[in-house]
Amino acid sequence: MSLFLLLILWPFTMAGFSDLELAADGTEELDLGGKVVVPGFIDSHVHLIYAGLQMARVELHGINKKDEFVRKIKEAVRNAKEGSWILGGGWNNDLWGGELPLASWIDDITPYNPVWLNRMDGHMGLANSVALKLSGISNLTKDPEGGTIVRTVDGEPTGLLIDSAMKLLLPYIPEDTVNERREALVGATNHALMRGVTTVVDFGRYYPGVSAELPWEDFSDVYQWADASKKMMIRVCLFFPMETWLRLHDLIGKMGRAISQWIYLGGVKAFADGSLGSNSALFHEPYADEPHNYGLQVTESEILYNITMASEKSGLQVAIHAIGDRANDLILDIYESVVSTNGMRDRRFRIEHAQHLAPGAAARFGRQGIVASVQPLHLLGDADTATKKLGTDRAQKESYLFRSLLASNAPLAFGSDWPVVDINPLGGIKTAMKRLPPGWDDAWIPSECLTLNDSLKAHTISAARACFLDNDLGSLSPGKLADFVILSTDSWDDFAAEGSASVEATYVSGVRAYP
Repeated sequence: MSLFLLLILWPFTMAGFSDLELAADGTEELDLGGKVVVPGFIDSHVHLIYAGLQMARVELHGINKKDEFVRKIKEAVRNAKEGSWILGGGWNNDLWGGELPLASWIDDITPYNPVWLNRMDGHMGLANSVALKLSGISNLTKDPEGGTIVRTVDGEPTGLLIDSAMKLLLPYIPEDTVNERREALVGATNHALMRGVTTVVDFGRYYPGVSAELPWEDFSDVYQWADASKKMMIRVCLFFPMETWLRLHDLIGKMGRAISQWIYLGGVKAFADGSLGSNSALFHEPYADEPHNYGLQVTESEILYNITMASEKSGLQVAIHAIGDRANDLILDIYESVVSTNGMRDRRFRIEHAQHLAPGAAARFGRQGIVASVQPLHLLGDADTATKKLGTDRAQKESYLFRSLLASNAPLAFGSDWPVVDINPLGGIKTAMKRLPPGWDDAWIPSECLTLNDSLKAHTISAARACFLDNDLGSLSPGKLADFVILSTDSWDDFAAEGSASVEATYVSGVRAYP
């Protein structure tokens, strides 16, 4: 749909064209009343259907007291049938002082219901004793490669499973039905549109320990169904588990990369390590609060190299999760080796999170042209956590180095990792500008603060380029799809100074999708 916009007051204007030159017969005219308009936001890292499913489960985000944690589970049990699973997530033990939850916290109130509760980062979860017994996890169970069963000093499981250890329990949880997953897509889409998000890069229901089939089931059961039924309201760029690279290669060969204007086949993803909050991110030096722990390497280096090489040779875009400094160095080395072997081309290799970088790593991102797919909102909770787990000096030198990455000419793409945190581009933009965690008076590592312009680009045109969609999306330009957001502010200067605004309306393909 062609589009005529009045009073565009910000830098992403249609350069070289006046409003009247762009208007033609049948052009819809929108008087924005002087409000700032921006391209539709692109969230570069979400788990869309999983986020929609979580919206209907026990919500533990923001819980800051043990008693409240237990109360939420007790309330869920009251409304559940005997024997049914209690599922939920979003808890963050750092909010109540750092003590990790135990099965014993909830065993007395869940004698007849198995329970599984993901930590907010998805790399750790809590099972009650009923769930542990059901899945056969005991003091005799060995830790799987790339995972940890947390135990007492006597060797008994506490209920916590980290990374690949989750695969010991997850198969016992009943599968979500097709209708539940379709409803989850609808709910998640409506929430994203309310936040001004018109495109997401979806990494699917895929975490360490989870079946690689789930994203493929969602592709056929949910996304293709929604597309054929004309129920898609948001654009999705789908990434699949890297171990299934040949399947994706064959599918692209058969259907092309753009299934429709709504669904794009993006590439493949693997994991190098876990997460900071679960003490499973991989570092060169040990954790300050766990001196013998350097974190977990979730996938062996040789396997990572081989599947990256195979995926790249087949023409697929590769994205690898890396949070700790050692994990990031490992993936930078692998990418460099692949390029050295296969030669130069436009690959747009991605590292998802790039959260903690050793000295010199930010410059390597720039030299190698590696996309740093980062999540600004995570730093709000990680400022205190990183200081505790890494020590003040390490945390200050290597955490969330957005400005350093840009200064090294590294491509920067913003996302949320929803449901790890809420999908909220405007919140992420303000956080990248201010870096002010809750309760703090001063910015955390102020030298890494970004400008509004840089932050907006990371959620629009740079995010589009990071997933090869910049020819169609990411800017208000002639010939591109008419995805845009009208903001509450009519002052660009105020927006640039404070980073504060809200979404008044979201348009997708020139049609209002919210409200």
